[in-house]
Amino acid sequence: MAGPILRSLWSSTRKSFSSTPSLFTPYHLLPRTNTGYRAFSAAPATAAVEASSTLNPGRLRNVAVIAHVDHGKTTLMDRLLRQCGADIPHERAMDSISLERERGITIASKVTSVSWNENELNMVDTPGHADFGGEVERVVGMVEGAVLVVDAGEGPLAQTKFVLAKALKYGLRPLLLLNKVDRPSVSEERCNEVESLVFDLFANLGATEEQLDFPVLYASAKEGWASTTFTKDPPAEAKNMSQLLDAIVTHVPPPKANIDAPFQMLVSMMERDFYLGRILTGRIHSGIVRIGDKVHGLSNKDSGVVKIDDGKVVKLMKKKGTSMVPIDCAGAGDIISMAGLASPIIGNTVATAEIMSALPTIVLDPPTISMTFGVNDSPLAGRDGTHLTGGKIGDRLMAEAETNIAINVLPGLSESYEVQGRGELQLGILIENMRREGFELSVSPPKVMYKTESGEKLEPIEEVTIEVNDEHVGLVMEALSHRRAEVMDMGPVAGTVGRTRLSLTCPSRGLVGYRSVFSSDTRGTGFMHRAFLKYEKFRGPLGNVRKGVLVSMGYGTIRAYALMSLEARGTLFINPGMETYDGMIIGEHSRDTDLDVNPVRAKELTNIRSAGSDENIKLSPPRLMTLEEAIGYVASDELIEVTPKAIRLRKKYLDVNKRKSMSKKPKE
Repeated sequence: MAGPILRSLWSSTRKSFSSTPSLFTPYHLLPRTNTGYRAFSAAPATAAVEASSTLNPGRLRNVAVIAHVDHGKTTLMDRLLRQCGADIPHERAMDSISLERERGITIASKVTSVSWNENELNMVDTPGHADFGGEVERVVGMVEGAVLVVDAGEGPLAQTKFVLAKALKYGLRPLLLLNKVDRPSVSEERCNEVESLVFDLFANLGATEEQLDFPVLYASAKEGWASTTFTKDPPAEAKNMSQLLDAIVTHVPPPKANIDAPFQMLVSMMERDFYLGRILTGRIHSGIVRIGDKVHGLSNKDSGVVKIDDGKVVKLMKKKGTSMVPIDCAGAGDIISMAGLASPIIGNTVATAEIMSALPTIVLDPPTISMTFGVNDSPLAGRDGTHLTGGKIGDRLMAEAETNIAINVLPGLSESYEVQGRGELQLGILIENMRREGFELSVSPPKVMYKTESGEKLEPIEEVTIEVNDEHVGLVMEALSHRRAEVMDMGPVAGTVGRTRLSLTCPSRGLVGYRSVFSSDTRGTGFMHRAFLKYEKFRGPLGNVRKGVLVSMGYGTIRAYALMSLEARGTLFINPGMETYDGMIIGEHSRDTDLDVNPVRAKELTNIRSAGSDENIKLSPPRLMTLEEAIGYVASDELIEVTPKAIRLRKKYLDVNKRKSMSKKPKE
């Protein structure tokens, strides 16, 4: 196989990596306000003196950590920070957003720096989920190298291919790190197989000869060690990350930067601070920037380069470990944060006043899914939230589009906004953040964004990797056949018994809402990963993937007595005691048609005691919808009502007569 042969050839030419770490000196931890924004002005001046003493680009190494979901990149970042002496208050220290810690995934890219053997390493932690691919695309231009983390047991999967393609496109030279080699099922032969698969993946993605000559390391991020040779239990003195850090210094080239040229920086990240305004983060392309320098923001427009803002640098900062420290100046090749300009956004250029040329903007993959956000106009509107109007919703969405370049926001009709993104998970995270901030809104089901080329209709196709128990293969393949999926490969999972891995291509519209169905079909034992592949010819209409719904035709409190007779009609989504209104969806019908029901009907009282008057009402547990399940469940004539305390499904038209008249109109 190509992998083991190349590995043996490379081992003779690799340099031996020494392990003499110099510990990172911890800096002052900046205070935080109650809202979570940093108060940067409270840090001591000693950090600024030390940071300003190094303006040598040759000391810098800018590297991103890229991987498939759950292959261990965030845990690896924790170990690298600890190895360099940073104070890590908890596990997954780089996942600073509350939703990241709750869901166990990385949503936004983060950058930090550590010191190692007289070198400064700027490390970028990136998301692995394809829905957050824009986070990867906007930061790979800041680095010269990447650490590709691959699970030694699972091997490269769909999203490994996605993030690797982005890295190779920008000319990065990745290092391959086979993680989780301490697992009992992982052997040296398995690592050789995975290495061969990764080499083939590099070749299929058009890697250059220089990129194909990648070093291979073996690691257990959980136990905190990495090695240049395969081992499952290194000696105690070698149980650290020094060999990986040495490999980064040796393999990743320093940035090509002209420190004598005028200052220019491309903005790659942006956040807001109550005291300093916009905090712009990016890699300095050329020159030196100091506090007090006059700068301006430049934007590439169709008509040419346009100046959008003037000002001066009021604060320079750099992330050190888990703390943000002030610096007095920074040079070309370094990744820093600055404050002083109010208008630049991600993709704009910040430069000295005499420079009127902007750096090339970031090129992103197009969005594939759109949803319409509007005002909540249900009878229960205004009870939970504090931000209710279309103007408030629009301002929040526009602010999100400034910091998340993978999302496009277009004004619609009647105080509504079309939000375009990469997938339902990305838009679901946005909706969840908004409801936690006190917003009430109505959300349409996701719609796929089609293309037309040469008169032919094209749709986004995704590459799907599925791993299930053998007894569930037939059920999964039948469900996906209704969703226009095509099987590309199928075989047993290496190192397991009774597990099958499927590789498929499927239209994005077919995968909307399938994750919850898949989890139910496989009883929670299956794994499914997906990533955008390409636009392809429209594959035709989907099969019947959903039944009808039970629609309320009453207003008030839901009664257990009424639900007792409705249980036989289908699956309920509600509990007794909840509020309902005309047009609200309370369950799934057992048939393909919608059914109007009355869930507020109460038992009539009489003065005659009957045999069944005192019977206990026992109901089956309802299927309570999460936000992600609701996004994938609603049909084209339905909406999701989102409030801080509730998620309800409803018909777009609440009046039953209006719905009947609309259903009789011919579909376009």
